[in-house]
Amino acid sequence: MFGKRHPIRTVTVKIEGRVQGVYYRAWTHDTARSLGLDGWVRNASDGSVEAVFSGPAPAVEEMLKLCADGPRDAKVTAVTVTDEGGAPPSGFKVIASDRWR
Repeated sequence: MFGKRHPIRTVTVKIEGRVQGVYYRAWTHDTARSLGLDGWVRNASDGSVEAVFSGPAPAVEEMLKLCADGPRDAKVTAVTVTDEGGAPPSGFKVIASDRWR
């Protein structure tokens, strides 16, 4: 969908609202993979969802827009970029919650 000619962008985001227990991580996984993004998603102990998206800048921008709505049962109140840069391993994963760190 988004060619390699675009610069790579990597962002870490915090997604707030009713985003746990509503299929948000699985939806994020499927959506990010469909856009060809690398990264990960997990539940945070404060009730938010954290994610890293990395790939062509237009694909990352599209993912950020889609996160504002999320899956059908989610009620997103904020999507905040908390960091820029870095390079996650290739592929996209759902990882363990940060609750037990």
